[in-house]
Amino acid sequence: MEISGIISAIVIGLIIGILGRLVVPGRQKIGILWTILVGILAALAGAAIAKALGVNDTKGIDWIEWLIQIGLAAVGVAALASAKSGNRGRGRSHR
Repeated sequence: MEISGIISAIVIGLIIGILGRLVVPGRQKIGILWTILVGILAALAGAAIAKALGVNDTKGIDWIEWLIQIGLAAVGVAALASAKSGNRGRGRSHR
């Protein structure tokens, strides 16, 4: 992957993270920075998966690549939100 590909994946990752968060039902108690980080990671991983599948370079908009990236972001946001909500009660005694 070239540097221009990495930069575009990061920029697209910002959008992917937000779209991934919108796909997940309910409210996720994670910050915008976590959302962006998940989006960037999903964009990079999705681009690699799309390249491996041979669907990364099509004429027009790469819809399949976008769907892979948004799906990965949604899974990442849901997993992170679940992990963060599970850790909130640990370490405290509730009486």
